[in-house]
Amino acid sequence: MADWKNFLKGFYDTYNDQLHIVVIGSAKLDVYKKGGDSLLGRYFLYHQYPLTIGEYLKTKCLDGKEITPPLEIDDKKWTQLFEFGGFPEPFLKKDPLFSNQWQRLKHQQLFREDLRDFDRIREIEQCELLATMMQERAGQLVNYSQLSKLVRASDYSIRKWLGALKSLYYCFFIRPWSKNISRSLIKEPKCYLWDWATISDPGMRIENFVACHLFKAVSLWTDIGLGSYELSFIRDKDKNEVDFLITKNNIPWILIEVKKSSNTSITSSLYKFQKALGVKHTFQLAFDMPYINQDCFLLEKPTIVPMKTFLSQLV
Repeated sequence: MADWKNFLKGFYDTYNDQLHIVVIGSAKLDVYKKGGDSLLGRYFLYHQYPLTIGEYLKTKCLDGKEITPPLEIDDKKWTQLFEFGGFPEPFLKKDPLFSNQWQRLKHQQLFREDLRDFDRIREIEQCELLATMMQERAGQLVNYSQLSKLVRASDYSIRKWLGALKSLYYCFFIRPWSKNISRSLIKEPKCYLWDWATISDPGMRIENFVACHLFKAVSLWTDIGLGSYELSFIRDKDKNEVDFLITKNNIPWILIEVKKSSNTSITSSLYKFQKALGVKHTFQLAFDMPYINQDCFLLEKPTIVPMKTFLSQLV
């Protein structure tokens, strides 16, 4: 239906006091929305992202608060979500053979149909190679010039293709935080994949797993009107770095460092940036640490906390 937005506009204006309308669709719905909005002022936009720990554990919407009490997730379900990803079919099937087949079909759909129709992209094989490279570079700074040499394409093409992959929800980017917003937009971002199950390196997958949870949380908090939230990372000229920073209404709120093991000391960067920015909550998440039934957000100093507990308090 080519003129669906104008149809909905007329339908809403005629019957808005008699019914509620929910319009759902794939990534293309968000892409087409940007081409001019005849429904302006008549709807709210909500993003639907892959399944997370909080969504699996809770059935009710947020009640005006970002953070909920901790809930314990079964170890098998935790492993199932981490290994098979947050897309419904492979998560529910929990079958490696089915997951491999599903991954292959999803890949074909993206590169043989969706991407070809998007923004007149014709260099499908090069774009496919770029996507494969991003699986090996998840969580790393995006070096456009290096990628252009490896893919044998211009810097402009690399930026264009990554933008297309982002629009089609293959990946997302987080930028370095800076008080000077224009500077943060110039610096190289980090790239993460929405399907963390495609990442083979355990450390990269763990960080990407957390990134997806955090990005989903800040998106929902913003969508439902709790405030304006952003997910960034932070790095100074001395290369002191913290994996993630959540800002609330442009004010630094939560610092998060991700570690595979709990047998490591708290990184000094957490202390450094908490003091410099006045961040209220500062966590080092440990992947291998068992669940503890304690509200992480009662803590206001750098602390090693179980990843299971922390993620259960998000959405």
